[in-house]
Amino acid sequence: MSGNIQLLSDTLAGAKAEGRSALIAYLPAGFPTVDGGIEAIKAVLESGADVVEVGLPHSDPVLDGPVIQTADDIALRGGVRIADVMRTVREAHRATGKPILVMTYWNPIDRYGVERFTAELAEAGGAGCILPDLPVQESALWREHAEKHGLATIFVVAPSSKDERLAEITAAGSGFVYAASLMGVTGTRESVGAQAQDLVRRTRATGTGLPVCVGLGVSNRAQAAEVAGFADGVIVGSAFVKRMLDAPDEAAGLAAVRELAGDLAKGVRGQA
Repeated sequence: MSGNIQLLSDTLAGAKAEGRSALIAYLPAGFPTVDGGIEAIKAVLESGADVVEVGLPHSDPVLDGPVIQTADDIALRGGVRIADVMRTVREAHRATGKPILVMTYWNPIDRYGVERFTAELAEAGGAGCILPDLPVQESALWREHAEKHGLATIFVVAPSSKDERLAEITAAGSGFVYAASLMGVTGTRESVGAQAQDLVRRTRATGTGLPVCVGLGVSNRAQAAEVAGFADGVIVGSAFVKRMLDAPDEAAGLAAVRELAGDLAKGVRGQA
C-alpha cells in the first residue's frame, strides 16, 4: 500500500496554479475525543483547508506552546494511542480525499517501530510526516521506509538555520519544507514578521524546488494574506486549537473551526 505523497504535491501545485497559497491546518488527534477530533479535522477540510496535519499527542511537546500542550494533555488523559492517530488519518482522508499528514516527535515512532509506523500510515491513506525534532543526519532509516511507502518527509527550518544547513535539510526532505516563522514555540502572534519572508527566500535559494510553507504565529485572515504573499503554504495550528478549547461544547467548537477555516481560506486567496 502506497501513501499519498503525490496527492500532497498535486494539492500544493494546484493551489499555486490558482495563484494562491495552500491553507494547511493542524489539529491533534484525540482532542477533545478521538471521534470529536475526527469531526473537527473533517470540518476544517470541508471549510477551506487544503491539507491537515494531525498531531500525535506527546507528553513533552517541547516545541509547542501552552495551547497545543493543553490539547495534547486532554487527548493523553483520554487515552489516545497511535492506533487512534491512524484511524483519524484514515477517516479524514476517506471523507474528504485531501492529503493528511502526521506531525510527531521522533520518540513515539522510534518506540513503535519505523517500518510498522510507515506501513500503517500509508495503509491509512496518509501523505507523510512532519518531524520537527529529527535531525537530518539521523534520518536515513526513516527516509528509507517513508520513500518505500510513498510518504513525504517534511523537515522544519528556522530563522537561525544557516544557508549550508538549509541546503542539507531541503535536499533530504520531500513534500514541502516547514519554515518556522520565528524562534520559539507554537502559538498565535500579533505579527508574523520579516524573518519569515527572509527564511522563505533563503530556503528557496537552495534550488530543490520544494514548496516552502510557513507556520508558527498565523491566527487570522490578515496574517494569512500577509504570509500567502511570499509562501507556498500557510500553516495554522494554535488558532484552531484555541477555538475548540474556548468553545462551551463540541458543536460550538466545530462551528468555530469551520468559521476560522473559511476566513483563513479567504486570506490565502489574498482577500484580507
